[in-house]
Amino acid sequence: MKAIVLHQPGSIAALQIQEVAKPTLQPEEVLVQVKAISINPVDVKSRAGKGVYGRIKEQQPLILGWDISGVVTESNSSAFKVGQEVFGMVNFPGHGKAYAEYVAAPASHLALKPSNITHEEAAAATLAALTAYQVLLKQANVQAGQQVLVHAAAGGVGHYAVQIAKHLGAYVVGSSSDKNKEQVLQLGADGHINYHGYDWGNSPYQFDTVLDTIGGDNIDHSLEVTKAGGTIVSIPSGLNEAVTEKAKAKGVNGYFYLVQSDGEDMKVIADYLQQGIIRSVVSQTFAFDEMGKAHEQVESGRTVGKVVVTL
Repeated sequence: MKAIVLHQPGSIAALQIQEVAKPTLQPEEVLVQVKAISINPVDVKSRAGKGVYGRIKEQQPLILGWDISGVVTESNSSAFKVGQEVFGMVNFPGHGKAYAEYVAAPASHLALKPSNITHEEAAAATLAALTAYQVLLKQANVQAGQQVLVHAAAGGVGHYAVQIAKHLGAYVVGSSSDKNKEQVLQLGADGHINYHGYDWGNSPYQFDTVLDTIGGDNIDHSLEVTKAGGTIVSIPSGLNEAVTEKAKAKGVNGYFYLVQSDGEDMKVIADYLQQGIIRSVVSQTFAFDEMGKAHEQVESGRTVGKVVVTL
């Protein structure tokens, strides 16, 4: 089968298409013929030797990627039958091997793909949607009536977080550039912050929960608009010690969150998609041999919604 192999970390030139053996199944795994793969910032970081590269670099051939949607062609699990369409985030934060024509996936990491969406929309709603779901429900325990700020609300994690927080009954404000304001409001946000030049120190908002998908100085800005007793969850960078102390001084709970593969959570995402509670915004699709271009788009930091590669 064809796969994209990473021999050494580096630029997009390090992503090499080559023939590798089709995976053999372990107990409770299924073989998925991949139809679509979604690309995340962690893919780009890992390709460059950061992200989760250190966890998986000794496993050869090294094949990046975690987010898939496709068709079961073999099954060693009673959970799924040959011919069923499935999607999920595979083996994260381990070796997902998703950049391939076939992926051996634990059945416990997958859910049935809703019939009303495409493989592209399903693949998109894996790592990013799971992150939003796990942060808002499991880490922050968002309740109806609370105020929630979602940073980079037009982006991958952000656009799902806006929709899920609204479903939970929260008052949701999304930050983005002004050009993406309408997109954020169309997702269901009650308010919008243009983060270019925003005066965080004089903001009228005080949030119960802030989902930070940007990191860096943005955590400090977030502290200025978080209620005492509120929660900030940072995804791309752990709270450094100084910021943690600032959070404690204000009585704010600061957390770093790393998403985990979870088939039961994927079933909830599938239900949300089936019911139209959330929808995937797929802004660009690329062919398998254009994986480098897909990485460049994600690396730009200006992607609306999700970038997907199709097979």
